[in-house]
Amino acid sequence: MSKRKQHSPEFKAKVALEALKGEETASELASRFGVHPTMIHQWKRALLEGASDVFGRGGKRKPEIGEDEVKELHAKIGELAVANDFLSRKLKPWGVK
Repeated sequence: MSKRKQHSPEFKAKVALEALKGEETASELASRFGVHPTMIHQWKRALLEGASDVFGRGGKRKPEIGEDEVKELHAKIGELAVANDFLSRKLKPWGVK
């Protein structure tokens, strides 16, 4: 069984922009870029729907998680590192790696 091909965002943008130009049909673009015409239509629609985000105020996206969550996650990492170190020292006498 073959894996699905993963296309980079740059490739998708390039194909969608070519589709927006309208100089070639979706079938022609599909044969040129080696993708299915349905994918071209989906990428084109996604580009059109997300275009307004490019010109939104602020320019940058807000971080997905806040500073409090970052501090909490760092504390959890510290706890797990201590526990891991403790267990590795306790398991050495039994020869467990």
